[in-house]
Amino acid sequence: MAARKQTVVNAVASLEQQLAQLKAQLAKARAAQAADAGKAVVGLVKDAAKATATLKAAQSKLAAAAKKKTPGSAKQVAAAKAVVASAKKEAATAKATVASAKKEAAAAKAAAKLATAHDKAVAKAEAAVAKRLKATAKKAAAKSKVAEKKAAAKAKLTAKKAAVKAKLAAKKQAVKAKVTAKKAALKKKAADKKASVKAKVAAKKASIKAKAAAKKTAVKAKVVAKKAVAKKPVAAKKVVAKKAAVKAPAVKKAAVKKPAVKKAVVKKAPAAKKPAGTAPAKRGRKPKAAAPVAAV
Repeated sequence: MAARKQTVVNAVASLEQQLAQLKAQLAKARAAQAADAGKAVVGLVKDAAKATATLKAAQSKLAAAAKKKTPGSAKQVAAAKAVVASAKKEAATAKATVASAKKEAAAAKAAAKLATAHDKAVAKAEAAVAKRLKATAKKAAAKSKVAEKKAAAKAKLTAKKAAVKAKLAAKKQAVKAKVTAKKAALKKKAADKKASVKAKVAAKKASIKAKAAAKKTAVKAKVVAKKAVAKKPVAAKKVVAKKAAVKAPAVKKAAVKKPAVKKAVVKKAPAAKKPAGTAPAKRGRKPKAAAPVAAV
């Protein structure tokens, strides 16, 4: 597009240059025509002067021939008259030609003068138009410069606003992410706390359950021991007591795994002692074999 515009502008400039050259040639041609017309008038005036002189000479001869009173003077007068008539005719033609040439010269001079004045007026008008166009172009350039400046300022302001908006959005996003992370941390902390409390409660329940089971086992063993003591004689009671003493470590071993059970067994261990009033076995005598005790 730019190349095409440049080509068009160059073509117009070339035509304008050619027009200026043609105008210069036309002015020169008009000046040459006026000069030639003037020269032609000068030549025709000379010819007219010659014709006038010839006419005067013929008229002088005619006058001289008319004064003579000789037999041949009549012929001379007639010939002189003919010459005078011819000279008059030539002089009149020369005068008419001179008048016509003068008119043409005056017309050419007037045309050249008018063309010069026209060219000057056109040049003046073109200069005024060029000046006006230059002023308009200057105004347009200034206006375009102001518009470009405004557009640049507007673009700068828009970019600044966009940057501030982006910064605010990023800040908002960062705050949102921070709040989300904080919420997640609080949620995790609450979940951990809840799990810890739940585990603690579960452990406490298991401890209470184990303690209750140990207590139940100890009570059951005590009841069984009491029943065995009530059914058998003193020797059998002694054997039962021994068996209860033997079984006590097994309960103690189980209590090692669960501290609550161990505590219960330790507290209930005295229940396996002999009841009051039981006679001790005599030395040297083996106790009778006791009946087997039911497993607890």
